[in-house]
Amino acid sequence: MSVAGPPGPVMDRDEADRALARLDAEHEAIETSLLALQDHAGRRLLEGAGLTGTTQERWTATERQITLLWAYFDAYAGALNTARDIRARRRWPNRDDLTELTELLRGESVTVAGGAAPAPSSITGPAKLTERFTLVDLVSRMNDLYAHSLDMVVAADAVWSALPARIDLLAAELQRTRQLAHSVGVRPGEHPAGDDLERITAELTLLREQVVTDPLAFWQPATGSSAPGGGRPHTERYDREARALEDVRREIDAVLTVRQDAELRLGRLRDVLSRADRTLAEARSARGEVLAKIAASEVPAVSGPPTALQEQLAMASDYRRHAQWHRLSPLLESLEQKAEDELLRARESLTAVTQPLAVRAELRGRLDAYKAKVGRLGFSEDPLLIERYDAARRMLWSAPCDLRVAEQAVLRYQQAAAEVLAPRVPQQGGPTDRRGEA
Repeated sequence: MSVAGPPGPVMDRDEADRALARLDAEHEAIETSLLALQDHAGRRLLEGAGLTGTTQERWTATERQITLLWAYFDAYAGALNTARDIRARRRWPNRDDLTELTELLRGESVTVAGGAAPAPSSITGPAKLTERFTLVDLVSRMNDLYAHSLDMVVAADAVWSALPARIDLLAAELQRTRQLAHSVGVRPGEHPAGDDLERITAELTLLREQVVTDPLAFWQPATGSSAPGGGRPHTERYDREARALEDVRREIDAVLTVRQDAELRLGRLRDVLSRADRTLAEARSARGEVLAKIAASEVPAVSGPPTALQEQLAMASDYRRHAQWHRLSPLLESLEQKAEDELLRARESLTAVTQPLAVRAELRGRLDAYKAKVGRLGFSEDPLLIERYDAARRMLWSAPCDLRVAEQAVLRYQQAAAEVLAPRVPQQGGPTDRRGEA
């Protein structure tokens, strides 16, 4: 049987020594990494955890890879020890020693039994009965296995380090919020916030269980990153429940504020509704006056007091007496808006009803203002002005007053006053009699 020669040229002594030194350094680095992986907190947690889903599948494969990794390392260490023994035979190795070292350090000198890898297939490809490697190829294979194994361990550990503690803190805040909600009557089935608290509680319980048993389901790998453990925990579900709890807390704070300010707000509501009632009463009284004093005028009807709001106000007072703050809170908000709307409606009704009286008052003021102006300029004794003033005044100070006719009378007086006050051009003849213009 012929013996295969060394791969490539036979190394000299210096080349062999340099190769051994490099392989020794790689051996030490690989051993350090494997021991660190063996002692990694994430790996120990994975070994003792009851895993499910994606994490269970990947950990089963990773355990096989770690077992194979140690088998490769043992084979690598054995080959390296053999090379050291050959080199230690002589200070100046002969040709046979160098040939043997060359074959061992550069050739496919390492044989690993296929039984070392119990999986039928893995990242190393289909399982074989035996595999032969060069030391360089074996180092590359170990690096690949180590990177895949470490990636899985680091990812699981990162999720376990981040999410369960945050979930526990949120659960503690949830418990405090539930107690606070109970104190103000916010309970499931009676208030939406109580139902939300029940849902958040169930979701956080389920989320924590899933994070503990299947952490890789909550891992987001970094895109474009080849480093082991590149990525971040997937926190969308946690963040959603944290926001929901914050919304519930704000709602409960609003209920607490209602408990503190209920009497003051109820007092303000009573005052607003009382002002609305008084304004409507004034509008009804004014409407009667308008109908009696103003003729031929469309006067809008005035509605009655807001009995529905009064009933709701009584209900709000009852809620306060029985400390039903969760029911009082939305009712008060609704009542406050409705009461302001009612007061505005009452004021608009009063304005609409009294508009004819305002028009009459404006006409009276305008008539008196022109009369005063005419008097200051010395035309108060003008017969036409006296006649037209008296006619307009009788209409405005009589009841019922026809505003349209009265307005025309005031306009005629204004026109006559304007003619009197306008600069005059001297004319021949005697004075002109303008009484026929009335």
